[in-house]
Amino acid sequence: MVGGGVGSFIGNVHRLSSRLDGNYDLVAGAFSSTAKKSLQSGLKLGIEKKRIYSNYKEMAKIESLREDKIEAVAIVTPNNSHSEIAIEFLKKNIHVICDKPLTATIAQAKKLASVAKKSKALLAITYNYSGYPLVHQAKEMVSNGSLGKIRFVEVKYATDYMATPVEKTKLKQAVWRTDPKQAGIGGCILDIGTHAYHLCKFITGLKAIEVSADLHTFVSGRKVDDHAQVQINLEKNAKAILWASQIAIGNENSLSIRVYGTRGSIEWCQESPNQLWFTKLNSTKQLITRMGKGSMLDLAKYSRVPAGMPEGYIEAFANIYSEIAIKINKINTTSTVFPNIEDGIDGMKFVETCIKSSNMKSKWTKLKKL
Repeated sequence: MVGGGVGSFIGNVHRLSSRLDGNYDLVAGAFSSTAKKSLQSGLKLGIEKKRIYSNYKEMAKIESLREDKIEAVAIVTPNNSHSEIAIEFLKKNIHVICDKPLTATIAQAKKLASVAKKSKALLAITYNYSGYPLVHQAKEMVSNGSLGKIRFVEVKYATDYMATPVEKTKLKQAVWRTDPKQAGIGGCILDIGTHAYHLCKFITGLKAIEVSADLHTFVSGRKVDDHAQVQINLEKNAKAILWASQIAIGNENSLSIRVYGTRGSIEWCQESPNQLWFTKLNSTKQLITRMGKGSMLDLAKYSRVPAGMPEGYIEAFANIYSEIAIKINKINTTSTVFPNIEDGIDGMKFVETCIKSSNMKSKWTKLKKL
């Protein structure tokens, strides 16, 4: 692991998720940008001292030469360092599991894509909300035609933890997310807007081709956007509306999606992840529960407990890690489904285009090829 020292929220999430199904052991790391903190964190995590590194370059070099070298590295640092760290390990043919977004800028994404293409290792992105069992159910229902032709998608991700200038209180997560040098080209649109967009694309299979975006900063003095409203023209003449906000008081992690087709619709909310609502045309609304009646038994591999027992965020994150492990180990399977570099690049193109559109007073702007 690079980054994610003791006290890091997302670092601990990655560690818990990777271990849940017994597919990974954490054996090495550069856990902080300072050698002292990295050592302290590594020792607290039970890592052998000689495999606790002062920086990621040292780690990549030494680990690649070990007989028992690491097979994969998890990158859980601020956005601006994702690219350079991933490149260092990909050049050593070490698999990379990178927290989202892929990079901080589109230029970094282009460079990373070039290196990844030449590497023998895979690069995965942890858009973890696609790991929920009922999100896979929703994806399959769209794919098998249960909803008919997709017409319209409404997706939102609303939070309120940055409704005030919390970065001034030195809250670590807010400080780097509001610093363009660390966060990258966007604020809210890059941090949670990409989650919303990926969820839309994952379920429907439709990419954005054109956007009209209005990005805004409500908190005075903040250097990045904290609110985004985006109209999207999707492939196959479908439409979408995306709302992402970090200042929506009363919302915690309110990620939800509604997909409307010619034959029916589905609704799913991350805060009630074990429920999926399905409505057929001219029929009453039907509740599908994880592993319950109406759910798809072939998706049972994404669940660990019986119907009625709650599963949530960590388990969904773990599904991403487990699918990656299957791919790395080349275990025979019908399919492995996890966000890859193409998803990461598409997310960066989406963010860049939203920013361009917003800067031109919400002018409709097409996504360009990388």
